[in-house]
Amino acid sequence: MVQREIYEHFHPDEKSFVDRASEWVERAADRHETKRTDFLDPRQAHILFTLANRNPDVQVRLDGGSEQAERKKAIVAPDYKTLEDEDMGIVVLDISSDDRRISELDHGDYLGALLGLGIKRDKIGDLHVSEEGCHALIAQEIGDFLIGHMKQAHRIDVIVSIRPLTALREVISKLEEQVISVASMRLDGVASDVFRLSRTKIVAPIKAGRCRVSWKPVEDPSHPLKAGDVVSMKGFGRFKVLDVEGVSKSGRIRVRIGKFV
Repeated sequence: MVQREIYEHFHPDEKSFVDRASEWVERAADRHETKRTDFLDPRQAHILFTLANRNPDVQVRLDGGSEQAERKKAIVAPDYKTLEDEDMGIVVLDISSDDRRISELDHGDYLGALLGLGIKRDKIGDLHVSEEGCHALIAQEIGDFLIGHMKQAHRIDVIVSIRPLTALREVISKLEEQVISVASMRLDGVASDVFRLSRTKIVAPIKAGRCRVSWKPVEDPSHPLKAGDVVSMKGFGRFKVLDVEGVSKSGRIRVRIGKFV
């Protein structure tokens, strides 16, 4: 079990993952075991590295199937083991259709179709969406199930197949930039301007636990944002604080935002 002082660095909602990651590290150090994880978000990867760095006998390798991957699998192993040639167990799920309307589907449509089949989020990596369809990075062991069961995405008939990582059609996420003027860098103030909602409508989902800042759960509307933070709110979308450009004569702060589209 992780020592109590370690928990102080993490949000209460993260304790279960901290326990699991700590066990992976302990087993690699004490029992010389190698663990291949499911897909981790950047916050979980940070937690894993934080715990592994406390033990000199353990190493971690991350790989998400592409150079720019956000969600990645990890291998936790004894420090003497060579990990470069270890299979990460990632394949490409090619989702296509003869229906031209597939060009209208977005990230949420494909993710919703996968989760609707009972697939856990941690079995799915990044989704690369284009007008031709979607290349989803998935855990290899769910490939056969998806071939047999995935027939639609947002009411559009689809065809799915498994392809190797070399066939990945990578799509780099686009950011729609805007400059806003805010009284402070408070989470609720910046988010309300970005999503064009009242402060009241923004505060409720934050307090309800539907917001993450750089993948860490945040329930305090007054949480201060800084350049580089990625803010995601369930049901609203997500954005990145690209730069804090300075303060105007009236005392308002100019912030450059990149909204994921």
